[in-house]
Amino acid sequence: MEYKTLTELSKELTTKKISSVELTQFFLERIKSFDKKLNSFITVTEDHALQMAKQADEQRAKGEAGRLTGIPFAQKDIFCTRGIKTTCGSKILDNFISPYDATVVKRFNDAGAVLLGKTNMDEFAMGSSNENSYYGPVKNPWDLERVPGGSSGGSAAAVAAYLTPGATGTDTGGSIRQPAALCGISGIKPTYGRVSRYGMIAFASSLDQGGPMARTAEDLALLLQTMSGFDEHDSTSVDKPVPDYLKTLNDPIKGLRIGLPKEFFNQGLDSEISKIIHDAVREYEKLGATVKEISLPNTELSIPAYYVIAPAECSSNLARFDGVRYGYRCDNPKDLEDLYKRSRSEGFGNEVKRRIMIGTYALSAGYYDAYYLKAQKIRGLIRDDFMKAFNEVDVILGPTSPTPAFKLGEKMNDPVSMYLSDIYTIAVNLAGLPAMSIPAGFTKGLPIGMHLIGNLFDEERLLKVAHNYQKVTDWHTKIPEGF
Repeated sequence: MEYKTLTELSKELTTKKISSVELTQFFLERIKSFDKKLNSFITVTEDHALQMAKQADEQRAKGEAGRLTGIPFAQKDIFCTRGIKTTCGSKILDNFISPYDATVVKRFNDAGAVLLGKTNMDEFAMGSSNENSYYGPVKNPWDLERVPGGSSGGSAAAVAAYLTPGATGTDTGGSIRQPAALCGISGIKPTYGRVSRYGMIAFASSLDQGGPMARTAEDLALLLQTMSGFDEHDSTSVDKPVPDYLKTLNDPIKGLRIGLPKEFFNQGLDSEISKIIHDAVREYEKLGATVKEISLPNTELSIPAYYVIAPAECSSNLARFDGVRYGYRCDNPKDLEDLYKRSRSEGFGNEVKRRIMIGTYALSAGYYDAYYLKAQKIRGLIRDDFMKAFNEVDVILGPTSPTPAFKLGEKMNDPVSMYLSDIYTIAVNLAGLPAMSIPAGFTKGLPIGMHLIGNLFDEERLLKVAHNYQKVTDWHTKIPEGF
C-alpha cells in the first residue's frame, strides 16, 4: 500500500485488496506520525474521514462506486467545507466554520472521495514560501530547513511525504506549480474558468484558479476530471465540455512541437537547473517531439504587472473581513471605526497588509490610470506573446522555478527577491492559460520541476505530454528520506 499512486490505490479498492476504511486509517496514522515535522495540515478531520470511508465501502459493496470512491485526499484550507473550520491560513478566519461547501468540495464529496483534512497555506494564498501562515511555516520534506514553496505548500509537502495521495491547491501566480516543483511532485493549474471558484476564498479574482496536486500526471488527470466543469454559481466559470483526460494519456507525442522561450534561460536561472531542463528536452526529442527556440518578449514585465493587478484585486476582496459578520473581532471596540481598524490590523499578517496597502494605493484617485490600467494593458501584451507563440508550437517548456527550495527565513525580509521566485509562472496566470509542473531531476538533493504551458483549454494535451515523460523517467517516484 505504501507509496502507491492514487490511480493504483483506486484499482486496489476496486479489486477489494483493501477497504477504504483501512486505507483512510493508514493515511491518518502517517499524518499523526510525520506531520509534527512538516506542519502541512491545519485541520485533520479524522472522525469525519472514517465516516466517509465507511460510506464509500458501502457504496462499493452495492456496485455504485466511481474511480475516486473511497480514495483519501486533502483540501487546501482555502476551500469552504461545511461544518469544518476554513481558515485560509489567517488569524482573521481562525474561528470560521463554513455553512456551505465550495463547488470543488461538493464535486469530490459526490465522487465519494474521503477528506483527510485541510492543508496549511500562505495567508489568503499570498506568498511563495508558506511562511506567511498564521499556523506557522510548512517544512519541505526533502530538507526540513527549507521552504516547500507557496501558497499551496501544505498540499505539496503532504503529497511529497505521502501523507495523502492527492490534494487540491490554488494558483494565482504559481501557487500550485512552484510548490509542486520545490517538493518534487506534479501539479496543474487549469485554464482560467475551467474549475469553479465558488466557495474558494478570493485573493485576486481574475487570476485565482483551483487545481490538483499529486505524484503523477495520471493522478492529476483523474482529479482534474472531478474538479472541472461549468458552475452556474460562478460567473467566471466557462460553459465548455470537459474531455476525458485519461482517455488520451497514452497517445504518442511524435510530431509534438515544443517551444523553449529564450527569456526563461537567462542569467537568472541556476545553471544546474538549466542543464536538468535541457536533459528533459532531449527525452522529448527521443519520443519524437521537435524543439525550437521562441520568444516571449514581455515576460520581464509580468512581475511588475502582477504586483499591481493582484494587490488591487486583493484590497477589494479582503474588504469584507471587517470583524462585523464573521471572523476575528477585536476586544472591546470603542466604536465602529475602532472595530474595523483593530480587527483588521490584529487579524491580518504582514504580507496581507502589505498587499492590501499596495492595492489600495494603485486603485486610489489619480493613480488608477498610472498603475492599474497600465498593468492591464501589459497583461494584454503578455497574452498576445503567448498567442503568437502557439501559432508556432504546441507546448511551451521551461523551468518552473529559477532555484531549488530556499532556506526558511532566507527571503522573508526581502519581498522583491521572494516575488522573483515566481518569475516563470506569473505570466501564465495573467494570460489565463493552463500550465503544470512535473519532477525532472535533482540538484544537491533537492527536486527540480519542469514547467509545461499549454494553449487555452488544452489541459488534455499537457497531461498527455507530462505522462509520456513520466513513462520513460522515474523522478516522480522518488520519496524524501525519512518519510
